[in-house]
Amino acid sequence: MMSRILFACLFLSLVTAGSSLSCKWMDQKFRQHNEETLNLLDTMVYNSTNTTEDAEVEVTVAFPNHLYRQASKASDEDKLAFTVQILEEVAALFEEDHSSASWEDSTVRNFLNIVNKQAEELHSCVKMYFKRLSDDVLKKKGHSAEAWEVIRKETVAHLMRAEQLTSSLHTAN
Repeated sequence: MMSRILFACLFLSLVTAGSSLSCKWMDQKFRQHNEETLNLLDTMVYNSTNTTEDAEVEVTVAFPNHLYRQASKASDEDKLAFTVQILEEVAALFEEDHSSASWEDSTVRNFLNIVNKQAEELHSCVKMYFKRLSDDVLKKKGHSAEAWEVIRKETVAHLMRAEQLTSSLHTAN
């Protein structure tokens, strides 16, 4: 239960943090879909014949707290991209063979559909940010030298943030 709350808080704080990336879907639907996915994960435990909660499986892969800490300090765009990546990776995990888990296929399919929908919609929000740069900066300013200077500065900021994110991984390990 505690991991469910942490999962929800992390996603909500990462996704709702920024106004520059605000899009209707993120503001209105992400929380609802996130609650649905968490409920489906709970359903998987309750419907499972596995002893999931009592199992003593050694976790050999540490939770990437350092990635979440770094992402929480990142720009809105980076937070959103990080969240999309997490959703895509979660979906990829659940697409692996889970036949021994004895979960209902419909529950897993519903979970995957919602997670993939979240990733697609958030990805659209990122694209919207770059489309705004194109439309509001480049096109409205006639692709002028000044407009390209704004784009150059924005790109520098993105690449510097990407460097900060990746370099923090080397020092955190």
